[in-house]
Amino acid sequence: MSRAQPPQQELDPDLVLRAYAMGVFPMADHRTAATVYWVEPKQRGVLPLDGFHFSRSLRKVIQSGRFRLTVDTAFERIIRLCAESAADRPDTWINGPIERVFLELHRRGFAHSVECWDGDTLAGGLYGLALGRAFFGESMVTRVPNASKVAFAHLVARLGAGGFTLLDCQFITEHLSTLGAIEIPRDDYVALLGAALGDSAAGLSTGAPSVDGDFFALDALPDPLPPAAGAGTVSGPLSRKVIAQLLGQTS
Repeated sequence: MSRAQPPQQELDPDLVLRAYAMGVFPMADHRTAATVYWVEPKQRGVLPLDGFHFSRSLRKVIQSGRFRLTVDTAFERIIRLCAESAADRPDTWINGPIERVFLELHRRGFAHSVECWDGDTLAGGLYGLALGRAFFGESMVTRVPNASKVAFAHLVARLGAGGFTLLDCQFITEHLSTLGAIEIPRDDYVALLGAALGDSAAGLSTGAPSVDGDFFALDALPDPLPPAAGAGTVSGPLSRKVIAQLLGQTS
């Protein structure tokens, strides 16, 4: 006779936003866990938006047109793909409450996804949370080689174009390190987070949370991009040529 599983405890979206503004984020022990725990790493992974490592091999993949990139067209599919077990990741920290609260935050305009397509197949992508001028990367996934790297390059370009100042990667992995991510002490991270959220903590102090960066500014840039328009920036629209052009300026 099987034992009944305890009911999962739901997460409040407003509580989650306040937690991120304090440098804390939720995780679960496994996919079917009933509860979450709150994490504040002593060493935080971040990727300086002017320090993205745009390798020659990645540049070739983007310029080849192998993948098609979209934004916020398959958020639910991306988060569920990230939550699936895989050969190199038999279990994940994304349980039902985390999945459901991010779906609600997506509906409210705070959570976003970048999807990477190989033809009609969802090859990989990522999702995360925007607040103030900070973007908190939650998870990335690939089912076709290089798909997650292409999605990440697109995210960096998008954040640069939209005036974001902080890309939080939570924890450093070998994969993220090859893209330019670094580890910084908690106090340094808190300072960067405070600057990205502003004096009102992205509106949370007044009960009106806001995203001050423009996650969709990239889509309005001309293609091809005039040389002067991208000077000193890390940005670019959906066009693979413009992404390669602007990311290349910081290589």
